[in-house]
Order: sequence, then C-alpha cells, then structure tokens
Amino acid sequence: MKQTTTWIVVTLAGFWGLAGCGDKKEQQQQQAPPPTPVSVYAASRQNASYYDELPATITAVNEVEIRPQVAGYITGIFFTEGQRVRKGQKLYTIDQQQYQAGLDQAVANLNAAKANLVRAQKDADRYHTLAQQDAVARQLVDNADATLASAQQQVAAAQANVRSVSTNLRYATIFAPFDGTIGFSQVKLGTAVSTGQTILNTISSDNPIAADIAVDESQIMRFTRMPKNTGGRGDSTLMLVLPDGSLYPYAGKVGLIDRAVDPQTGTLRVRLFFPNPDYALKAGLTVNVRIRNQTPGPQLVIPYRAVVEQMSEYFVYVVGDSSRAVQKKITLGARLADKVIVKDGLLDSDKVITEGTQKLRDGAPIRVVTTGDTTKQKPL
Repeated sequence: MKQTTTWIVVTLAGFWGLAGCGDKKEQQQQQAPPPTPVSVYAASRQNASYYDELPATITAVNEVEIRPQVAGYITGIFFTEGQRVRKGQKLYTIDQQQYQAGLDQAVANLNAAKANLVRAQKDADRYHTLAQQDAVARQLVDNADATLASAQQQVAAAQANVRSVSTNLRYATIFAPFDGTIGFSQVKLGTAVSTGQTILNTISSDNPIAADIAVDESQIMRFTRMPKNTGGRGDSTLMLVLPDGSLYPYAGKVGLIDRAVDPQTGTLRVRLFFPNPDYALKAGLTVNVRIRNQTPGPQLVIPYRAVVEQMSEYFVYVVGDSSRAVQKKITLGARLADKVIVKDGLLDSDKVITEGTQKLRDGAPIRVVTTGDTTKQKPL
C-alpha cells in the first residue's frame, strides 16, 4: 500500500513539472517583441558637391565722402538724394562771389604786372642800345636789367595767383567723382561749410559690388587656387544667400585677397565681386556667401535622417545577419542637402536603416519594408 502511494506522488509531480515548463516557454514566446518594420538605403559612392556658407558684408568697390575744398555757404544742391549720379555731374555749389571777386582782382594784378614788364623790357632795350654807343653809364644798363628781371618775376607771381584763385573758384562747384549712388545730403541750402571738415554726402559705386568674407587660414589656398573665370552665368561656385533666404541670381568671383592674416583671429579677408545690374545689393547689407565644394573622389553618401546622435557621437543602424539591427559608430563629413558624407565607419555593402530607428536597439529583430539607394530604387 505504501509503494502505490509513492508512485502516485511521483507521477503527479512529474505531470505538474511538465505543465510548468510548457507555461514558461509559452510566456517567453508571448514576451518576445515582434520584428520592427524598417526602411533601408543601400549606401553608395558618388561624386558629391556640397556648400559651405560664410557670413559676408556687402561693400562698395569705390566709396568716397564728399568734403568741400573751399569754405563758404551752400548755394545750390543739384541731385535727388538716394539716386544714381554720373561721373562729372554737378552736385553742390558754394557761394562763388568772394572767389569770383578774388579772381577778378588777380587777373587785374596780372595785367598790371604784364604792363610793367613791357615798360621794363623797353627801358632795358633802350639802355642796351645806348650802351653800345657808349652814350650811357654801365650802371644804368644794369639797373634796367634788374628792373626787367623783377617785372618778369612779378608777372610769374601774378599768373600763379590767378591759377590759385581760379582753382578755388572751380572748387566752389562740386562734381561727382564716379558713377554711383549718392546718399542723403548732410547739409542744406545756406549751411556754412569748412574746408576739408564738413561732410556733404557719400557716394558709393554699386555695379559691380563686393562682398567681404573672413576666411580661416586653413582655407586660404582654396581661394587662391580658385579659377579666375568663376562668376559667369550659370556658375554656382560662389553665390549669395540674401537676408530673406532667397538666392541671389548672379554668381560672384574672387576679386581681392588681403595681404596678411589677422594674428588675433587667424583669418584673412577676401573680397568677392558680384554683378549688380539691378542695384538690388546695397552697401552694408549682411548676407551669406555659399561656396561650392567638389569632393576629390567618390564619397560614401547616406540619408541624413538615418543618423542617430548620442552624446555628441554619431551612429547608424544597418541590416545584420538573421535580420537583426546592428549599430555602427560613424564619422560624418559635409551635409549634402538631405544627405551626408560618411568618412569612416561604414562599408559600401551596408544597408542603412532610415525609418524606424527610434524603436531600435543593437541586435533587435527587424523586418525590411522598403529599400532603396541614394540615386534610385533598387531591391536588396
């Protein structure tokens, strides 16, 4: 009777043990997450062009402050503020009465000096004729020659004075030194101005116009080697991005490179020239210069949305064996619109996961839904 009871207990224990193992295995199957649906891109190499952007300031190629070269009162203003002016166009006049009177007096003094010269010349000729006949003392001849020389010097001085006063009279009318746009007048009619002190206005040339950028010393050779024929229509090597985000329609070219690097900032100023036929660019405008870069060979390119950033490091998930996600650390290069160059960490054969990365972890099961590469749709 005792043996029979023991067998029943063992049998029941085995039965419950087998039932427990089955429940545990079923729970594990229920807890295992299903494969995550993902989209993948086949990394590929291609010749990639990308753009750097540097802040720039629009600068006039020529700009001058107009200052008077004579003193007086403004008697005329002959332009419209903010409009274009032509070289030689009359801009201002300063009261000319005093300078005209000075010129008239200088001319009169010149005429008097010339009359004295004529008289001294005749006296000298007469005394020389008498001296040849021994009819006059030699001292009188010498005095006549000295008077003649003095009269000649007085004429020369009077002529110089006429030129000086004429210059002042000419400076009383101010003309535009070159074609450009004139600003707001700093003086009004009747304003008293001082020689070389008062700023009347400012004129700046505007076609072509310049954009100044500060280039890091490591990039200097890039600009010195830039082809001189850049800037033609259709060229996109140097472009301007305007403050509203739009792209300026005309390309630029390298115009001037400063003589030395700034030792405090380690940068060099480079001046770019841009056509400005519509005068849309104004001096002082803050813009960005977009500089196209051509990579030296085919680069490995992937969609930027595939990149995961963690603690200032960059990773991607790729399709591994047994349809599982494998995390790889990568080194990024330049951005190419919605794509990015990968310098290190990926192989050409890697299939990069672009959608569903937020739900992934290293080794997680995946299910590929869509595939493609950086140029066209292609099955894996």
